Amino acid sequence: MNQRLSKTLPSRFVLAVTVGGVIGLGILRGPGEIAHTIHSPSLYLLLWFCGGIFVLLSTAVTAELFGMTARSGGTYALVRRAYGGYSGFVIGWVDWLSFTADLALKAVVITEFSAILYPPLAHWSTPLAIIVTSSFALIQLRGISVGARIQEIATSIISLVIVSMTVILFFIEIPESNSIVLPATDGGLVDWSLVVATIVFTYDGWLYAAYFGEEIKGNPSVSARSCIKGMVIVISLYMLLNLALVTSTGLAALAGSELAIAKAFELAKLPLAENLVVIAAILILLGHQNLEYMSGPRILYALAVDGLAARGAQKLGHSGNPTFALMATWIVTVGLISVGGFEFLLFLSVFFYISIYLALIVGVIILRRREPTAERPYEAWGHPYSTGACLLGWVILTSFQAYVERDTAIYAVIMAAVSWPVFRYLSRDP
Repeated sequence: MNQRLSKTLPSRFVLAVTVGGVIGLGILRGPGEIAHTIHSPSLYLLLWFCGGIFVLLSTAVTAELFGMTARSGGTYALVRRAYGGYSGFVIGWVDWLSFTADLALKAVVITEFSAILYPPLAHWSTPLAIIVTSSFALIQLRGISVGARIQEIATSIISLVIVSMTVILFFIEIPESNSIVLPATDGGLVDWSLVVATIVFTYDGWLYAAYFGEEIKGNPSVSARSCIKGMVIVISLYMLLNLALVTSTGLAALAGSELAIAKAFELAKLPLAENLVVIAAILILLGHQNLEYMSGPRILYALAVDGLAARGAQKLGHSGNPTFALMATWIVTVGLISVGGFEFLLFLSVFFYISIYLALIVGVIILRRREPTAERPYEAWGHPYSTGACLLGWVILTSFQAYVERDTAIYAVIMAAVSWPVFRYLSRDP
């Protein structure tokens, strides 16, 4: 007998996971990465703005799938009706792998930031990253209500931190220095690939609420619109923070910095504030470990309910979380932590993200044609023009990243290809 997830999450949880899920490592580390290639303040701000608007439009389109899907399981649950069969399965598989890559990436960065505060920790980066991610896997055994409460608190802290840092940056005075030299860069495809990957990574998470679809109380259309409201908040915070960085510090001083905001406070002779930024960064990333261990296992749960994952993945523990799926997510995450460092995991995560986003947009188009009269509590804004624009944009981004980061793309394809024998085994006749 299948166990089903219960409607235990309040509607405000949608806003909490959208804002808290998107704001994170990208906005902390991204400005320094992008400033290494982009030296024009106007172009720098324009890229952040255009990236935000494109993601907002993508959210306004794909929220239609969220509104009409009363299931937990994220991207797989949203596109199952559109693709079915192996195509639907591989999308769920890739989505799950993207969570394991992201969990590994953020666990590694938590230890890197911790080493800034206490340098001897740098020698223990990998084992500490494993300890961090294991701790949050264990927290989920306490229950979905505990995880949801942690996430709402984390989102409040994240928003307060970003606003506070923005205000401080607007008012600090940084002495001019003629010794700052712009880093050497040829502005080639590899540099631009990192810029694109950073922006995509920083805005990722716009449909986080879809991983809890059947557990959220209230009207589906309200939940869908809350995703859009959440992204408006995120884009506003990002633009204000980047404007503050550009006007207070300048891009040359930020280029290549792992924590651009901490660098700005260092230049302003505020060492205590610099350490507080590092602590805030660690807290934000810890919040993401919590959220992603709530979300990722629900993909395996949804696959298992449809008979496309090990039967044990649909079993719920006394906590209300799918415990077998949780353990599987943890095992793969630990494996990826042992494989590679920041840049490898960043490009791997982003390659999975853009493929998933492309699949979502195509899913909207397929269901519009196949089920034109289906109930849609929320309809994609500006369809079909907005959907077509998003489709073109994600095709270009996917093709560009696959061409420039061919090694990473091959690795991602191999990981996705493993899904075929798994699918064949699971779908065989009894």
